[in-house]
Amino acid sequence: MSKVPMTAEGYSRLEEELRHLKGVERPAVIRAIAEARDHGDLSENAEYHAARERQSFIEGRVAELEDKIARAEVIDVSKLSGKEVKFGATVTLLDEDTDENASYQIVGQDEADIAARRLSITSPLARALIGKRVGDAVEVTTPGGSKSYEIVKIAFK
Repeated sequence: MSKVPMTAEGYSRLEEELRHLKGVERPAVIRAIAEARDHGDLSENAEYHAARERQSFIEGRVAELEDKIARAEVIDVSKLSGKEVKFGATVTLLDEDTDENASYQIVGQDEADIAARRLSITSPLARALIGKRVGDAVEVTTPGGSKSYEIVKIAFK
């Protein structure tokens, strides 16, 4: 059973989603199934089939969240420091092609959100950055071709 690294914020989001599914969604879908059963013939009851499908999705997601929470290795980013890029670091990069700066935080797979500038630890860019220092150049192969970056700053927030 491998550990899943995540920030404390990511862990609490998973716990909140699990609480919502168990406390709100699951009871609602059970009521919907009971109500659809009252309508008679189940073989042609679209409401019943939709509710059962929703229940299946909810139960699958609950199992997935419980597994991730059980395997979570919560890393408190505020206690991290150092001069090398590692999990939780916020890295400012200079795109060597466009001379534009961009900052990304390296987070767990379930926390990744490129619009919020949060890179999954498993992404090609994050894997290329791990272990590097300020001033190091990084080359990453992307679907659009090869990209070159220089590490400008490393921070732990």
